[in-house]
Amino acid sequence: MSLPSSQNVLDLPEFRAMLLAAVTSTLASRAVALTLAYQLYQITKNPLTLGLLGLVEAIPALSLALFGGVVADRNDRRRILLFTISVEVICALCFALYAPHAPTSGIWPLLSLIFVLGLARGFSDPALPAFQAQVVPRELLLRASAWRSSAGQAASIAGPALGGVLYASIGAGGSYTFAFVLLLVSLGCVAFVKPKPVPRFKVGEPFVQSIKEGLAFVVQRQVLVGSMALDLFSVLFGGAVALLPIFASDILKVGPTGLGVLVSAPSVGALAVMLYATKHPPGKGAGRILLSAIAGFGLSIMVFGFSRNFYLSVAALIATGIFDGISMVIRSATLQLKAPDHMRGRVNAVSGMFIGASNELGAFESGVAAKLLGTAHSVWLGGIVTLIVVGVTAYLAPELRAMDLTDIAEDLPNTTAERS
Repeated sequence: MSLPSSQNVLDLPEFRAMLLAAVTSTLASRAVALTLAYQLYQITKNPLTLGLLGLVEAIPALSLALFGGVVADRNDRRRILLFTISVEVICALCFALYAPHAPTSGIWPLLSLIFVLGLARGFSDPALPAFQAQVVPRELLLRASAWRSSAGQAASIAGPALGGVLYASIGAGGSYTFAFVLLLVSLGCVAFVKPKPVPRFKVGEPFVQSIKEGLAFVVQRQVLVGSMALDLFSVLFGGAVALLPIFASDILKVGPTGLGVLVSAPSVGALAVMLYATKHPPGKGAGRILLSAIAGFGLSIMVFGFSRNFYLSVAALIATGIFDGISMVIRSATLQLKAPDHMRGRVNAVSGMFIGASNELGAFESGVAAKLLGTAHSVWLGGIVTLIVVGVTAYLAPELRAMDLTDIAEDLPNTTAERS
């Protein structure tokens, strides 16, 4: 694909600042997540605590998502991000100060801070991608999306490793302190970006009506609802991450070292294809590429489910990462390009709910299916279901099938928005 502009998106200082902000914030959040999980388990020795940890953050984040989307579409998104990152900075400092006292004083202050982080996520998750789209020219959004996906994937890989090394070397308090510093860098990067225009919105419109308008916008556009549904059902039925400990222990018999390789394999594949996409972003025929990528993901999951060879299993998981990476780049660009500026907050909020639901329910579905059908059977059957979902989506959503991301014209709603 040849972009309409020859300008390199990395030449834009504000884009570089937002890219660094995303990397440092992701590194910090992943390091904190690992440190918290390990510290809580060391204190309680109860696996249920780890499940509770995810729910305590996910419940407020998902509950506030639609509300946060409306807030992002009615206010200065930069100011929202400055506020939410400041909350994360304060929470990281509180984690660091409380960490030495947690073994004797209890875990509830830690869980309370996680709940506060979930509240902040409810507002930052819709505002961040919407603000990022305001930082670069529209003709460079596709390439910018590829860079953000690559940087985010790399930070997601390095973050837990960083948290583990820090915990082992300087303890939980030191790990939280390092995250505090990273978040300060992220805050400074966002502050460097100049304020952008406040999106248009209908003055006096009730919040509920704005939420309904955002939902209707997504539902009425096959490229949006179709791409979100593909992600939801492919993760829900085709995900195998939650079952990898069983494969490492009982099926492939490779132990904890092999488990580490299995867990890392999809990320390696995803990062490789995302880096490729920064130079060769998918544009023409993006809809067909997206459907093919999800189908490839389903086939790779089937191979993994059938495999009894460690090296074949690793290759299959790398392939799942490659296909998932392709779909992530296209879905991210679709959200940026196929929603007008004053709808992006709500559209990203709906997408975030799809992703959150698929991640939370996917692990549960995997466990139930493995219990009822057997671990390997549940995985390759999930791959078959993913292929069926692709076929049904391709049939029901011809506009998604024909989607072309080289067309950068805004998809405006029928209603006329008014500037406040």
